Amino acid sequence: MGKVICAGLGPGDPDLMSVKSHRAITGARHIAYFRKAGRRGQARTIVEHLLPDTVQEHAMEYPVTTEIHFSDPEYNRLLSDFYDQWADRLEEIARTDDVVVLCEGDPFLYGSFMHLHSRLQARAEVDIIPGITGMSGCWTATDQPITWGDDVLTVAMATLSEDELTERARGTDALVVMKIGRNLPKLRRALQAAGKLDDAWLVERGTMPTQSVQKLTEVVGEVPYFSIVLVHGQGRRP
Repeated sequence: MGKVICAGLGPGDPDLMSVKSHRAITGARHIAYFRKAGRRGQARTIVEHLLPDTVQEHAMEYPVTTEIHFSDPEYNRLLSDFYDQWADRLEEIARTDDVVVLCEGDPFLYGSFMHLHSRLQARAEVDIIPGITGMSGCWTATDQPITWGDDVLTVAMATLSEDELTERARGTDALVVMKIGRNLPKLRRALQAAGKLDDAWLVERGTMPTQSVQKLTEVVGEVPYFSIVLVHGQGRRP
């Protein structure tokens, strides 16, 4: 009997991967990873130089990403079928061998693996290896603490409505906003309304060689979907 091992890869720099995840990946016989159709996938790129020559790869290609809005019933149907199929496949592999599923950041913080985890309960042994979160890598890239003293930190998705983004930003001390991309104009307006636009930073590809750190007010043009916007807390500084 094998098991399904979900290895948190950390924020992007392979050196920030845990020893346990590194050990699981370098000794793997089966590797599975999510990716957009036609793309290599960021998780696969991170482990490029770690995989054994004999490893068998299983690319889990999303049937849809941003082509359909997530509120569309068809979006949910397609992804539900996708996760059902891959839960079946991983269970099948785990009957005889271990399979390592790659997950950027930490698997239990907005990770796609959570949808497989819930489907694999009572069907296969599952081992989760936590990882440094992407947001942690990004706020470290700004060279500023994200929270001080008794600051309250809020994590929100830029896919929320403009009104809710405004309310969340106004009601917190420190803020992390994920899934930016085409939601940037809406997020700018929300931060402006909350009085926090001037304090916001945008980090792209945090901890990676192509990392970019900018004040949000200086950002021009489009940004990647997986960028992160940060507003640092001020707290009770000495």
